[in-house]
Amino acid sequence: MHAMGTDKAFMELALEQARRARDAREVPVGAVLVRAGQVIATGANRPIGGCDPTAHAEIEALRAGAIALGSYRLNATELYVTLEPCLMCAAAIVHARVRRVVFGAWDPRAGAAGSLIDAFALPALNHRVDVFGGVLQEECAALLTEFFEPRRR
Repeated sequence: MHAMGTDKAFMELALEQARRARDAREVPVGAVLVRAGQVIATGANRPIGGCDPTAHAEIEALRAGAIALGSYRLNATELYVTLEPCLMCAAAIVHARVRRVVFGAWDPRAGAAGSLIDAFALPALNHRVDVFGGVLQEECAALLTEFFEPRRR
């Protein structure tokens, strides 16, 4: 399978995690951490249920991945996430030494991969992350729109 096909397949898994978050009444964002083509860990947004402002899907996947691999350094991994990472998550991704981030929907309000700021491009960072956005963008954005629409009436 070519890279784009692989990216879509892993993003589908991230969408499953986002639906899990939605079903728990959390903002529907999901993440999947992959190494050598294998899923190492998953994460779903859970700041409300976890009473934890840092419990974004990306952080949950990074924490589980670090435990699974026995190291906080997640070299040679790829993180698939349904929404552009925020500044907190972008910093955590850099600190974890993730090789590549693939995300679905852009986040014009809080996105730190180019929308609001591009944290991954800061010149003084000690690690570079390859970032690619827009994979299954419509599906990822639709989940968020469906979640927030009734709350904005």
